Amino acid sequence: MKKLMGSAWLVATLGLGFTALAQAAPEHYVLDNSHTYPYFEVTHLGWSTTRGLFHKTSGKAVLDFAAKTGSVEVVIDAASLDTAFAKRDEHLRGEDFFDVAKYPTITYKADRIKFEGDKPIKAEGQLTLHGVTNPVTLTFTRFKCGEHPIAKKPYCGADATATIKRSDFGMAAFPNAVSDEVKLSIAVEAAREP
Repeated sequence: MKKLMGSAWLVATLGLGFTALAQAAPEHYVLDNSHTYPYFEVTHLGWSTTRGLFHKTSGKAVLDFAAKTGSVEVVIDAASLDTAFAKRDEHLRGEDFFDVAKYPTITYKADRIKFEGDKPIKAEGQLTLHGVTNPVTLTFTRFKCGEHPIAKKPYCGADATATIKRSDFGMAAFPNAVSDEVKLSIAVEAAREP
């Protein structure tokens, strides 16, 4: 009888151990393009702020909440740029700025996610823009995970920001009209893969 009870205890303990391991496994997410908005802000002639966004974004993320690690990869279609003014968009897609014919994608890859408690607070990675790669840290101003009320599956969402100098990426045209400092923001939602 004792042997049988001991075996049951062992099976239960192993079962709990395997459950804990399963819960601690890294979680894989795929970006939801319909709810992901990379955008930028520059000042124009020092008078106002011009904003632009990109309509086509793909990517993935891996989060391990137990180990407090993760990675993220975002790919943006540079030609999907939109500043709500067609003539300006055409200029921005040209050689003076994004040169989308030569550099069709903008990428961000981070292999280091910093946590504070249970929440990611920063992604430390590399931004490739206009054919130039530089380190960029994205700071999460909002981060939330849970069951999506409409999709009925696990999702994570975040708002992230960074500030760069466009001249660091070889985009230095019209310095008297367009600020060198660019504020980057990305609002993102991502679905967990089964």
